[in-house]
Amino acid sequence: MIDYTLHLRLLMADIVGRLPALAHIDLQQVLVFARLGRTSTHGAYATCHSLMLPDSEPAYLFWRDRRTGALSRRSEWFVTRSPEVRVRGRRVSHLISVALPRFCDQTLQDTHKERVYGRGTEWLAKLDTIVHELYHVDPLEGGIRQSLKADGSPAAQTHTPQFFRDVQRMVRDYVASKPALQVYEFLTLDFDGLVRRHGGVVGTTFRDFPAFPQRYRERLAEQPRGPRAAQIVPLPPHTQRRVFTEADLVLRQFLPASTRRL
Repeated sequence: MIDYTLHLRLLMADIVGRLPALAHIDLQQVLVFARLGRTSTHGAYATCHSLMLPDSEPAYLFWRDRRTGALSRRSEWFVTRSPEVRVRGRRVSHLISVALPRFCDQTLQDTHKERVYGRGTEWLAKLDTIVHELYHVDPLEGGIRQSLKADGSPAAQTHTPQFFRDVQRMVRDYVASKPALQVYEFLTLDFDGLVRRHGGVVGTTFRDFPAFPQRYRERLAEQPRGPRAAQIVPLPPHTQRRVFTEADLVLRQFLPASTRRL
């Protein structure tokens, strides 16, 4: 069976080594894992998650009376924090998740990518997605890259026309650098093609699949005063893990509509 996440990592290493705009990325600090994403459903093909976002400012949840608008209840004060993931003692700064088998079955047809890359090179849709997620890795602060407008000024949204143009330029530059076929050949096959050739598709997941490390809320030990409310709602007990290591990583086989632990 083909380890899809391993092949993605090898491809990412080749991309980072060939594209100066991504040379700042240390792939030892990036963990690639798989999530279930059926081809027949809608959703992201892949996502970049930063684990280096700072703690949020103290906050609380609140509810208001629909009739009067008065504050009827609020939660305890909390901060939102990033979990910690360490692999072989080194802290991971970013997670890149891929939705299988949906990622494998991307095509250019009826998308903006078809207008950019043309027909006949369907695997470029997947390469574009990979470069897209790598480009999200902030070269300075370890978070998610702030997008720029065409004039170079900061943009409020993450995905701007300039962001997409940058990704498309990098995809063309990578292809023009003539990478070895064996590095990207797996992208040329859809999910069924991979299964026929390799007997199955597996990928790295977290042991608590489908869960994975996400930001969590933590109650402040010292609760600030106010605002006054008729009821203070306690935060629920901690349910999300805060620290993960390589011991939490396992391989799962991905099927068209489900997965199974190996």
